[in-house]
Amino acid sequence: MIPQIEPWIDHGELDELRRVIDSTFLVEHERTREFEAMTRELTGARHAIAVCNGTMALYCCLLALGIGPGDEVLVPDMTFIATANAVIMAGAVPVFCDILPDTYCLDPEDAERMVTPRTKAVMPVHLYGQSADMERILAFAKRHGLFVIEDAAQGVGVRYRGRHVGTFGELGILSYYGNKTITCGEGGIVLTDDDELARAVYRLKNHGRDRKGVFIHEHIGFNFSFTDLQAAVGIAQMKKLPAIIERKRQIHDFYQQALADVPQVRPVALDPQADPVFWFTSYRAEDVEGLAGHLSELGIQTRRFFYPLHMQPCYQGRGLSNRPFPAAEEAYRHGLSLPSSYRLTQEQLDRVVSGIRQYHGLPACV
Repeated sequence: MIPQIEPWIDHGELDELRRVIDSTFLVEHERTREFEAMTRELTGARHAIAVCNGTMALYCCLLALGIGPGDEVLVPDMTFIATANAVIMAGAVPVFCDILPDTYCLDPEDAERMVTPRTKAVMPVHLYGQSADMERILAFAKRHGLFVIEDAAQGVGVRYRGRHVGTFGELGILSYYGNKTITCGEGGIVLTDDDELARAVYRLKNHGRDRKGVFIHEHIGFNFSFTDLQAAVGIAQMKKLPAIIERKRQIHDFYQQALADVPQVRPVALDPQADPVFWFTSYRAEDVEGLAGHLSELGIQTRRFFYPLHMQPCYQGRGLSNRPFPAAEEAYRHGLSLPSSYRLTQEQLDRVVSGIRQYHGLPACV
């Protein structure tokens, strides 16, 4: 089986884990601080606060900004469900917005049309390793006095006009889940340049305290702590990030070249203002179900695009949407992510391309 995505794990992670185990400090400690520092260096953010996962990172962002019952947050209709669920967890209402028909990121014009007096924030998602149009999003947010919370869960290493995603708004988050560009197994990071927001996020993740080891709690908080075990894996992964980014670009470029004469599959458009990291290499396929089924029979995993939020069964009957989202629906009907792992061999890539070409009646090789 050729996997659609898998992490690059080897002795580097094991060596870092041994250091943590030998120290006996398995909980959040010095290695977590080291991993946070590496994330600050990567992103240029003033603060990087590690939390247990990306969903809780979004939740902390919302609460730190005082967003809760009675408030609305604009979210793209095409995203993993955690984006909207974090808004619901905070007691606010997610308002679904359509996506751009080329890059599949949030459509700023549609989002602006959905602003009401209750709207407090917009949450752009940097989808599949490319950037949302932050210039337009920041502009309309400023016009309406909205906070910007960037869901850059899929955006490690991605830059927009030379600046790392997740650092444009008041707050942003990264995810280090097992299938991300680099992983800690689980884990998230909150990014901000605002000292007060950073303190608020840290209190929220640390039982309402400004530091560990004390038992007087000035604020209401929770336990969204990281661990040094997660940090150990993340440190080893961060050292691999440049190689991972370069290899993923090579994989993307190979697919583009080898499938250039297959009109039934077209690559997802890229925003020229962005420097993407191809977490997934994704295509628009005319017959996505047939192609995915054919590849599966050949032992090749693919992945459909995220199911549009307005179509999710768990949101039906909640009054969250009563309008069509043509771009999101079109993206789901035709979107397919191809195998995109760092560890793919050239032989495996040739098998993927041959399978796609054969399905469309073309010779296996270009």
